[in-house]
Amino acid sequence: MSEKMKENPLEDVIPETGAAQGKVRPWVRRLAIPVLVLAAVAVAVLWMRNGEEGAVRYRTEAARRGDLTVLVDASGTLEPINQVDVGSELSGIIRTVAVDFNDPVEAGQVLATLDTDKLEAKVLQSRASLAAAEAKVLQSRAAAEEAEASLAKLKKAHELSGGMVPSRNDLDAAEFALRKAAADEKSAEADVRQCQATLDADETDLKKASIRSPIRGIVLSRDVEPGQTVAASLQAPVLFTLAEDLTRMELHVDVDEADVGRVREGQEATFTVDAWPDRTFPARITQVRYGAETTGGVVTYKTILSVDNSDLLLRPGMTATADIVVQKIENAVLVPNAALRFEPPEAPATVEEKKSGGGLVGNLFPRPPRQEKTVTEREENRSSRQARVWVLKEGKLTPVSVRTGGTNGFLTEIVEGDVVPGMELAVGLGGTKS
Repeated sequence: MSEKMKENPLEDVIPETGAAQGKVRPWVRRLAIPVLVLAAVAVAVLWMRNGEEGAVRYRTEAARRGDLTVLVDASGTLEPINQVDVGSELSGIIRTVAVDFNDPVEAGQVLATLDTDKLEAKVLQSRASLAAAEAKVLQSRAAAEEAEASLAKLKKAHELSGGMVPSRNDLDAAEFALRKAAADEKSAEADVRQCQATLDADETDLKKASIRSPIRGIVLSRDVEPGQTVAASLQAPVLFTLAEDLTRMELHVDVDEADVGRVREGQEATFTVDAWPDRTFPARITQVRYGAETTGGVVTYKTILSVDNSDLLLRPGMTATADIVVQKIENAVLVPNAALRFEPPEAPATVEEKKSGGGLVGNLFPRPPRQEKTVTEREENRSSRQARVWVLKEGKLTPVSVRTGGTNGFLTEIVEGDVVPGMELAVGLGGTKS
């Protein structure tokens, strides 16, 4: 090594230039270091990008062929086919209650009775009034017969006397008396009918004091106790609630307005209840009502399903969740819904993109990311049922445009597109290699 150590190691590698031989110009010294730093950064970026491209793994599922059942879900409550509230038309005190909860009843069976002391007294009073009216009829009839006989005598005397006696005024008075007696008789007969109607009403009230079942069924609720006072002034109070036949019930569900167009009478359905979580019950739609119901801004339509409850496992008021079968598709190409939702973190670059964006400058200053579709474009794609899946071939993703059909929430039918059973479709990212 020379006696004098060189102050700048670049003197051996930078050729001699200018008047100062063996020395580095200042501008070269200032430029060399940034160039070396940029080169190191470019190498690092290229290495990291190449490493990332080979490190991404994707989770895939295969398209398959099979049958698809499209369902519409709705929730509601179970109700009896015929539920009757039994009340009292009369006011009074409950004397007896003959039935309790869950008791079976027959049509016409006595459920409860009111105190009948006042009602029986009214019946007796009405009967007495009727008897008095009937007696008045007899009296009026006798008076009429008497007036008729008196008029006949006067007429005979007038005829025998050659019109001398009685006078014409006496004859007229006798005729008027006969007419009055006949009218009194008609009035008495009308009083009889009125008293008879009053008696019938009182006897009907006496019968209604025994509250009877209008149907054959079962007691769902009993809201009365012996000794309780019933006031039926404006509205009949509900004392019992009866269900006609619990072996046949109805499920009332609310179908969303977006799904009601696919729901029709006769469609099959299944439902579950919390009381029997491991059991599914069959049902069938019998009515889709046109009247809308709005709750919290959500529009629904009441739909009625018939239910067979022969084993009496279901009870009125149970909350049920129903799945209505609106479409059955056989032998269709099916893909998982996750494949339709999947979008790779960065779409594969085309040849033109690689040419235009290659090199050091392209890696150091990459193009900005593609803008996502606007809301309008996404709505148009959704309305036309256009979608895209990503096919994994030899570790590379290839987009395939498809048109979808029905879906059950997990699988979707492919109506058009280059998707065949067994094709591996990307459904998510599977992590990176270590």
